[in-house]
Amino acid sequence: MTAARPARITAAGWGWRYAGRRAPAVNDVSFTIEPGQRVLLLGASGAGKSTLLAGMAGLLGGADEGDETGTLLVDGERAEAHRGRVGLVLQDPDAGVVLSKVGDDVAFGCENLGVPASEIPSRVAEALDAVGLDVPPSRATKALSGGQKQRLALAGVLAMRPGVLLLDEPTANLDPDGVREVRDAVERAVRETGATLVVIEHRTAVWADLMDRVVVVGADGGLLADGTPAEVFSHHGAALAAAGVWVPGHPVDVPVLAAAALGAPAAVAASALSVSRDGRTIVRAGLDLAVPRAAATVITGPNGAGKSTLALTLAGLLPEAAGLVEAAPELAGRSGRRPSKWTSRELLTRIGTVFQEPEHQFLASTVQGELAIGPRSRGVDPAAVDEVVDELLERLHLAPLAAANPFTLSGGQKRRLSVATVLADAPPVIVLDEPTFGQDRRGWIELVQLLQSEIAAGTTVVAVTHDEDVLRHLGGHRIELGAPVHAGVSP
Repeated sequence: MTAARPARITAAGWGWRYAGRRAPAVNDVSFTIEPGQRVLLLGASGAGKSTLLAGMAGLLGGADEGDETGTLLVDGERAEAHRGRVGLVLQDPDAGVVLSKVGDDVAFGCENLGVPASEIPSRVAEALDAVGLDVPPSRATKALSGGQKQRLALAGVLAMRPGVLLLDEPTANLDPDGVREVRDAVERAVRETGATLVVIEHRTAVWADLMDRVVVVGADGGLLADGTPAEVFSHHGAALAAAGVWVPGHPVDVPVLAAAALGAPAAVAASALSVSRDGRTIVRAGLDLAVPRAAATVITGPNGAGKSTLALTLAGLLPEAAGLVEAAPELAGRSGRRPSKWTSRELLTRIGTVFQEPEHQFLASTVQGELAIGPRSRGVDPAAVDEVVDELLERLHLAPLAAANPFTLSGGQKRRLSVATVLADAPPVIVLDEPTFGQDRRGWIELVQLLQSEIAAGTTVVAVTHDEDVLRHLGGHRIELGAPVHAGVSP
């Protein structure tokens, strides 16, 4: 597979402040990335890594969207002049899917660039081969797993033959096999194309050996470190870990909860349960399980195994396709013990849910207002609401962003806010889908400690996760789902 000439990226005192925000997202960043270099871009959550990547891709817009300082150039020109030559793969696999068939989706970028129609089929075939996505071009994109969708997004970018490949958290929410698939696909692609590579990733150990340079962005501006992976991690490891960067060989210092007691009373239990997203296609069937009270239960398994669907069913947000989900007698609502039959107000005070996509649960125009919605709707005294909100803002390092719009936060900040909104309601059961994804080291520690304190106070926690450290530190009871099962259509 061929590529455009690898590009040089130069930043000189560059910064960006989004419209409506007081503080810049990125400030006073200077570096030169040479053509063909492979760079791991690190920094604490909210340090502006994604903004910097969007700037390299020329996607930040004009003066009406924010204020720019300094310069950020691709081969001596503004990045906007190189759209198509700079390829960006986003964090969310579904965000990169445009069309319903694999071949059409990979061809989409080429068609927009005006590539001759006769040349596109060979580009599509080369790109799919480069990322190791061995499926027919006619395969429905909705039938792909998370790891396959991420490779599909990468193939769509490679088909345009960019000189720069930018990846923003490309393995977020993927199971271990999916992480390996995407990492291997990227290595194969850059080896064959020679493209300049910049990757944002919290999983530093996965990518470090592929990179020849590590650049660390400071939360208060400038760079914290810049050098080879060995130099940066050996000379600056302790300081970077303290700043929130995941550094290989620096484990977290967090107590490990004792394992959940066998035979503990169940907060929620399921019998002969079948689950489905659409009410027709059964994802899992014949599940018998119990969620022990005042303990953590962790749902694990490969992408596509039905983990999120099971969690949403236990939380009462999806009806049982078959079988029964029942809560403990003390949680019963007016219509009984089945969460799927409860009203939204009954659910709010009994089972809180943190969705995989944080944006799906934001309602207010400010972070502070978002945290206050639940308590206010329950008639909590205003002074008590303020106390709860202030405590959560401090604990999750969101206080400086209290007046910010939730949709303008970084991915890690959005996740912390989504968890905090549920904690503000203090329900006895909390269901979280990938609670630690996109978190820097400090944010991960704070979230895990917060969940530990909730468990110690008697809260029942259910977490869908690929993070084995979450299971270990929460002392979680594991529900392991095997490979995806296509049980068919319900009667």
